[in-house]
Amino acid sequence: MKAKTRITPCLWFDGKGEEAARFYVGIFPNSKITGISHYVEAGQDVHGQRPGSVLTVEFELNGQPFTALNGGPQFRFNEAMSLQVDCETQADVDYYWDALGAGGGVQACGWLKDRYGVSWQVVPAMISEWLTGDPARAARVFAAIMPMTKLDIATLQKAYAG
Repeated sequence: MKAKTRITPCLWFDGKGEEAARFYVGIFPNSKITGISHYVEAGQDVHGQRPGSVLTVEFELNGQPFTALNGGPQFRFNEAMSLQVDCETQADVDYYWDALGAGGGVQACGWLKDRYGVSWQVVPAMISEWLTGDPARAARVFAAIMPMTKLDIATLQKAYAG
């Protein structure tokens, strides 16, 4: 029998991994920094980072582990990968939308980009049920989502109900 496997998202930053991790930990409940590692002189010809600077930050957001890696400017975030925040209430949607979006940018259909370039989807927890059930209901919900930026749960519930 194989050991239990855990998947930990690793987010690549250009020197702002610790700052981003602290930002995220300040937004989500039950969150914390669990470890910080630093670059050493070994491999400097490959990584090009100053010895002693932050290499990785291990952190948890509401119990979900993440790693922030200060890898350099070679790679940037894009919308092909996003983190989804499932919200039970409109107050939760509003809170996460405002907190994560501060200093970032609004996108369509419940998506935003934070100040570090990470894309987030702030959605009602019931969105999957609404979009995978009855095709007529799913079509109404999808049509209601399309013109929205921040999602409005009451509007989506009305669309689902018909």
